[in-house]
Amino acid sequence: MLKVKLLRYTPDGEKLVASAAKLCYSPVGVEEIEEKLDAKNIDSFLTMLMSLGHESPIEHVTFTFAAEGVSRTLTHQLVRHRIASYSQQSQRYVKLDQFEYVVPPAIQENEEAKELFLKAMEEDQRYYNEITDILSNKLYDKYIKEGLSEKEARRKAEKEAIEDARYVFPNACETKIVFTMNARTLLNFFRLRCCNRAQWEIRALATEMLKEVKKVYPVLFKNAGPACINGPCPEGNMTCGKIKEVRETFSKLI
Repeated sequence: MLKVKLLRYTPDGEKLVASAAKLCYSPVGVEEIEEKLDAKNIDSFLTMLMSLGHESPIEHVTFTFAAEGVSRTLTHQLVRHRIASYSQQSQRYVKLDQFEYVVPPAIQENEEAKELFLKAMEEDQRYYNEITDILSNKLYDKYIKEGLSEKEARRKAEKEAIEDARYVFPNACETKIVFTMNARTLLNFFRLRCCNRAQWEIRALATEMLKEVKKVYPVLFKNAGPACINGPCPEGNMTCGKIKEVRETFSKLI
């Protein structure tokens, strides 16, 4: 099951953005600018700033998330957002004695498809275990002959075995990832991935992430979400045709 947690974020982020933006047009320094900033004028200034689309100052604010219960299908899409930092659970170093997996809703709701899907997952685990054992035993014998201790030979053999055995795992394989994005990258991420035309799993992730950042910085992410909530749908003939419902959903997100 999808689990999203906001681990860390830049403290006083909205004040930081306001200070940085004001500095661009001010003859005085940051300290003097910050002395004059209070909650009310930070709110009004950021509202104006975001309505103008002046997004470069918000790059100073970063957010670090942890996501669990997500598939490799999702993370392959996620890491395409390049202005970010990622740390993902490694299948090369972590032996998966029983791998978890994500079942797409369409498969979950169809008994025939679900039966085939679950069977495929069970077979993948069995093949992984068998390939790991075969490779491990051969590599262990090799390292023993080379003079390694039993402990070291076993460690190296298993590590190299799971390196290759992992190739049988499907895109459904569950993974865990920690990633950091700045606020500007997040706005772009939400525009693309909260859209109804985004793949269902990454759309669910993006929506949960948006809920989290809105809790801490509501002004900064006041207009965040799919592109159609602030203007016409950019998808043209590929539109989902549900702009009214989408706007209503994101206006009530928290």
